[in-house]
Amino acid sequence: MTTPLRSPPFLSLVAAAAICLAANVTAQPMQPGEQVIVLNSGDGSVMVIDRASRKVVRSFPVGKEPHHLIPTLDESELVVANATSNDLVFLDPITGDVKKRMPRISDPYQLAYTVDKKWFVAISLRLDRVDIYSMPNYELKARIPAAKTPSHVVFSTDSRTAYVTLQESHELMAIDMNTQKEAWRMPIGKLPAGLWISPQGLIFVGIMSGDYVQVIDPAKRQVIKEIKTGKGAHNVFSLGDGNHILVSNRVDGTITQVNYKTMAVVKSIKVGSGIDDLEVSADSKEVWGTVRFESKVAVIDMTGAKPIQYIPAGRSPHGIYFKTRARRDQ
Repeated sequence: MTTPLRSPPFLSLVAAAAICLAANVTAQPMQPGEQVIVLNSGDGSVMVIDRASRKVVRSFPVGKEPHHLIPTLDESELVVANATSNDLVFLDPITGDVKKRMPRISDPYQLAYTVDKKWFVAISLRLDRVDIYSMPNYELKARIPAAKTPSHVVFSTDSRTAYVTLQESHELMAIDMNTQKEAWRMPIGKLPAGLWISPQGLIFVGIMSGDYVQVIDPAKRQVIKEIKTGKGAHNVFSLGDGNHILVSNRVDGTITQVNYKTMAVVKSIKVGSGIDDLEVSADSKEVWGTVRFESKVAVIDMTGAKPIQYIPAGRSPHGIYFKTRARRDQ
């Protein structure tokens, strides 16, 4: 009988230490006093929830129709887009306190920064336009027509191309960030909304009029796969584990976990009608989601595959954020 090889004690200790270090890096603990920031689009307010106790701490007006929010690239501030107020509000990303307000940002619906830190993009959904601002001073550089109803945006990993879904013309548009002009557009499913780009460069798009996510190869400008997830497939988020994404299905009221490498569905979890934006904990085990049609926030246990708590919110809760979250590019 062959005797199995055993690692020397020293190497075993080194391996164990490496595993512990990797675990500590991946599953960073929540910051002391960390708050969950939720935008109530219908009320024009920010709701602040203590993440540890899951209790609402306060709520305050922020502007008209705040829909989405993103951290700055250094994560020192959290940017809220007030679509009807035509301004941006910058919050403390841990406490939710207002730091400053930036006026004269026309109809900001969805926001994004390029990874190279050169550009800031604001999607003007109602005005059928994509606005490009130079950084760090948010100076308007270009306004690109984007009929009809531009919705969500992601960038290529080299920051050279922005990809925008056009909901009512049922298209995906590519913008060359160097020339700041439309590069191309292609037809996709009806009512495309949220999208996510994989490390391999494939784009996953939620198709709201259907029950699936389309996988697009932008280099070939081809749809290569349709993954059935649930009715009203709306937005796509990384689970942060390097293998999976989550799709929020508004009509079915579910979130679906998909292995983006194999493009196979892992499981679906019933959450609530109008499930929309999601935020994922650093260890990928807990997901918070806004349930827009039921005016509440859901806390979901991914291991047990079920909601573990619902927190009442204002009218039409939409964007959600907390500081110690999973990486979105995995």
